[in-house]
Amino acid sequence: MEIELTSAVAGRICREAERALPNEACGLLLGWEGRIEQVVPAGNVHATPQTHFEIDPQALIDVHRAAREGGPEVLGYYHSHPSGRAEPSTTDRAMAAGDGRVWAIAGEGGVTFWRDDEGDFVPLSYIVDDG
Repeated sequence: MEIELTSAVAGRICREAERALPNEACGLLLGWEGRIEQVVPAGNVHATPQTHFEIDPQALIDVHRAAREGGPEVLGYYHSHPSGRAEPSTTDRAMAAGDGRVWAIAGEGGVTFWRDDEGDFVPLSYIVDDG
């Protein structure tokens, strides 16, 4: 599976990660059929946001409701690793639902994309398309 996104989307994820420091940033990835069109930042409501993330439940409700009303699909989620690599951590693996959603992780080395597959994360290739 290959993900498409614009440089604006990739840049927004990185900016949100920087803005959240020293905490982990988190939010939602919206779009259609494997193309991420929009990043929706959400509050990190985890008790220890410096090392974990939990997307504000109201943000989840809002984007799912909008999708049911014809808006973009919820393709997945993003979060950051403020002092770590841009790959799934042990905590990410333990918390993953195995639901096939896309996870974007911002960390050392930029942003990477993963599919939360049943059993583990699978790295995804991506194309930045500004056309």
